[in-house]
Amino acid sequence: FPTFATARLLHFARSCNMQRQQSEALFEEAKRYFPGGVNSPVRAFRSVGGTPLFFEKGDGCHVWDADGQRYIDFCCSWGPLILGHNHPKVREAIVDAVGLGTSFGAPTRKENELARLILDNNPYIEMIRFVSSGTEAVMSAIRLARGVTGRPLVIKFEGCYHGHVDALLVKAGSGLSTFGISSSAGIPEAVANDTIVVPLNDKRALEVAISDYAHDIAAVIIEPIPANNGLLLQTKEYLEFLRDITRRHGILLIFDEVISGFRVGFSGAAGYYDIRPDIITYGKIIGGGMPVGAYGASRDIMRHIAPEGDVYQAGTLSGNPVAMAAGRAQLAECLQPDFYQDQAQRTEAFVGRLNRFAIAQQLPFKVFSIGSIFWFAFTATEEIRSSDEIDPKSMEHFRALHKVLLERGIYLGPSGYEVGFVSSAHTEAVLSEAAGLIEAALAAVFNRSAEGVA
Repeated sequence: FPTFATARLLHFARSCNMQRQQSEALFEEAKRYFPGGVNSPVRAFRSVGGTPLFFEKGDGCHVWDADGQRYIDFCCSWGPLILGHNHPKVREAIVDAVGLGTSFGAPTRKENELARLILDNNPYIEMIRFVSSGTEAVMSAIRLARGVTGRPLVIKFEGCYHGHVDALLVKAGSGLSTFGISSSAGIPEAVANDTIVVPLNDKRALEVAISDYAHDIAAVIIEPIPANNGLLLQTKEYLEFLRDITRRHGILLIFDEVISGFRVGFSGAAGYYDIRPDIITYGKIIGGGMPVGAYGASRDIMRHIAPEGDVYQAGTLSGNPVAMAAGRAQLAECLQPDFYQDQAQRTEAFVGRLNRFAIAQQLPFKVFSIGSIFWFAFTATEEIRSSDEIDPKSMEHFRALHKVLLERGIYLGPSGYEVGFVSSAHTEAVLSEAAGLIEAALAAVFNRSAEGVA
């Protein structure tokens, strides 16, 4: 990588006069209330440095911080805001629902309406169960797989994140395929040992693990579009291999589509690749910005869940009427003709411009994308399919880029391992503006000219 001109970037940052007085004061107060001053670790800006921004308002593709500064937002609340902030139909649905009550702990019509909308337009599941988060959906799906198969073990892939479920918050040990090692304090070794971790994009490793433990493996779980540790796009052939090998050994295949579900298409990665897993987990988008999650499968599998079956799962706020109303309003918009084609086309034009700029300027930078998901990688390689192919040193360049982009009015999630999102509110004009700002920021980071490539 080119040498990073730290002093020059610091001078640039000072010259932009970005105001953070309110965010800094709020963060100092927050540190008295919350561990690290935040309620989710990445928000603390530890990966990028500086004070986390406190946001006051969002509208369309823009957000405003506590100091009144506006940004083009590519975080989109980590994905669920596919229509952008404060979409009028979603907002009206939420207001109407709140006017009738916020929670009942009992069934409501709105659960039926959202479930019908999903199931009528997603041929890869036949029944669904709503929960309150993606983590809860994955936890429940794992329990369901164990209940259906009567087996204890689960296989996950290094580089895939499935929420803070104890058994899945593990990393690989040494060797081709190993039992998990806890990546967080507070997880007993016995729990980690229920999970086998194998590398992504490595057929041999999975074959070895299944050969050694086939009769004890309940499920293989994967993000079919891994998007929590870079955007590690897998080939359709590899995902078909997973479907085939799990089916041959009576192992359930779980697609964790908390990010990809309803984002790359209404039927998610399952529809994008035309592969039918046994269980699919969802989150984010189906709540229109409200807390939500879900898991779905065939009727035969879902009938193992209580009260119909003996796999217990419950939640007071499951199917919350406000979240159901918001989700239905949002997903109805996603079903409009050419919605996903338009999302993909605008994203491809945005990504293509940045990649042409990087090539013209001979920068070790590439934007990977699928649908309306993208990821900034500081690399000269054409593909990255596993987490060990990401150079940790490249995160210093993201750190520098993030600082410069904030000064120029672009907000990305504060981690170089996280992906960005384009919403329907990101018009061609906004994306062109953003691309120009990003090109100038890259030029500042690499001390190059920003002239040139449109």
